[in-house]
Amino acid sequence: MLRKVMQYGTIAGLVVGIPAFLMPVLMDGHPPLAYGLVIGYATMLVALSAVFVAIKRHRDEELGGVIAFWPAVGLGLAISVVAGVFYVLAWEAALAVTHMDFAASYAKTLIAEQQAKGVTGAALAKLTADMERFKIEYASPLYRMPMTFAEIFPVGVLVSVVSAALLRNPRFLPLRRRQPDAA
Repeated sequence: MLRKVMQYGTIAGLVVGIPAFLMPVLMDGHPPLAYGLVIGYATMLVALSAVFVAIKRHRDEELGGVIAFWPAVGLGLAISVVAGVFYVLAWEAALAVTHMDFAASYAKTLIAEQQAKGVTGAALAKLTADMERFKIEYASPLYRMPMTFAEIFPVGVLVSVVSAALLRNPRFLPLRRRQPDAA
């Protein structure tokens, strides 16, 4: 089981980690915040499709076409943890290579968006103070790494639960027995 978790977790981790590293590096440390989120979460969903494949193959190859809900969820979550570690390491590598100050860019963008909406006075001052605190906190890897992991892991939980719910039904994408060749 550990082998399967590592195999599919590594596949998912590479599928999500390579873009997480390359996008900031290729964009010279200025990843697009607006559509970057869409690209990021779409990539996570594609990568975590490995969870579905792993649960299906485990059900069909080792369990004879039947799997219970909770063991399927457990397998999916374990794969999601491995993929999440890859994602965190890729983001940390991108920050190290680009020397990007993501927190400052993020804070500046949020403040500018609120100013464009007409927010002023105490509300803008509070947001600015919150963003200053965020920049200080984000500078610490002990804050930043769990926060980065928390970006991908809920997606992994969702994919694991949906995959387990679908695949616990042996009639959903049933195991196909190979027919012997009629020679």
